[in-house]
Amino acid sequence: MLPDQKTVAEKLLAAGAVKLSPDAPFTWASGWKSPIYCDNRKLLSLPYTRDFIKSELCNLIFEKFNDAAVLAGVATAGIAWSAMTADQLKLPLVYVRPKPKEHGLGNQIEGMLQEGQDVVVIEDLISTGKSSLLVVDVLRKAGVNILGMVSIFNYGFYEADIAFREKEVPIFSLSNYETMIELAIEKGIVHPEQEAVLKDWRKNPAGWG
Repeated sequence: MLPDQKTVAEKLLAAGAVKLSPDAPFTWASGWKSPIYCDNRKLLSLPYTRDFIKSELCNLIFEKFNDAAVLAGVATAGIAWSAMTADQLKLPLVYVRPKPKEHGLGNQIEGMLQEGQDVVVIEDLISTGKSSLLVVDVLRKAGVNILGMVSIFNYGFYEADIAFREKEVPIFSLSNYETMIELAIEKGIVHPEQEAVLKDWRKNPAGWG
């Protein structure tokens, strides 16, 4: 059974993992101005919420990628979620660094992989998709088959949708930006007149604000 995206969105809001502020935007590391900030690391500090998210990731993988032989976490934010999920599903785990280590064996993939294995990538958050798809490229060069990717939250950017399609990587997320906005309006966290502002941002996040 697939997770209810609104239920997941409620958990993220309650945990303070997602904050909405259309009138006083946040600044991302990229320099983009944004009316939303998502920090799923906060969920790791809340045992019951953490367990809920882990279970929902397991359900999603079981439903969509039942043939998975290995799980691969995206460093660093995806490592904890992939480790917990792999433990519950009793699957092998690897994780992928943004670049190879500059010492030791110089590994970029940590863990054991065999050529031809079916791999599911676990990410905590999808924005433009660039860093997530870099991991896919690294794993494919190692000779494995990427079944797809799962994440906790997805901003639903058009450019990310296109990039994942071009790379032929199916992606499924526990919740997304559109669901979050609908819930925030229902709960009175943002006013209905701010809905247009929030939707405009997703159309052109780089040029917004």
